[in-house]
Amino acid sequence: MPELYSGRRLDRPRSAGLRRPTFDPDSFALFSERVARFLGTGRYLLIQTIIVAIWMGLNVAAVAWRFDPYPFILLNLVFSAQAAYAAPLILLAQYRQSDRDRISLGEDRNRAERTHADTDFLARELAALRIAIGEAITRDYLRGECQLPRAWDHLS
Repeated sequence: MPELYSGRRLDRPRSAGLRRPTFDPDSFALFSERVARFLGTGRYLLIQTIIVAIWMGLNVAAVAWRFDPYPFILLNLVFSAQAAYAAPLILLAQYRQSDRDRISLGEDRNRAERTHADTDFLARELAALRIAIGEAITRDYLRGECQLPRAWDHLS
């Protein structure tokens, strides 16, 4: 039985249809780290304090420009929105930092193991050299056995 709609099968999704926008998770994480670093600076606190002081000054003193009366509900809404976005960004930055710390700890552990292995190897080599030197014929031993005259013997 031939298909009526040969190019369109309704039981299979189209592959070349809608394309979803893609984003790089690392670039978003880097952005969140920059935001988290900025939120923790004195510069940010100073800017925020100046904005809040201007906001309150305009709404208390300047009657003509009053857009948020005394309880400052709009200001509270702005702070809530800021906190709603800042908290996840800060958490994402902390997760990335903990991942970096975990990787760094693993690298430090591997480096310490290699250093320990190298130190053990050098200690064994040094012990082998001490044993070999102890069994080697020294100049004094050879002179004593051959009874060679020493340079200062003719002086006595």
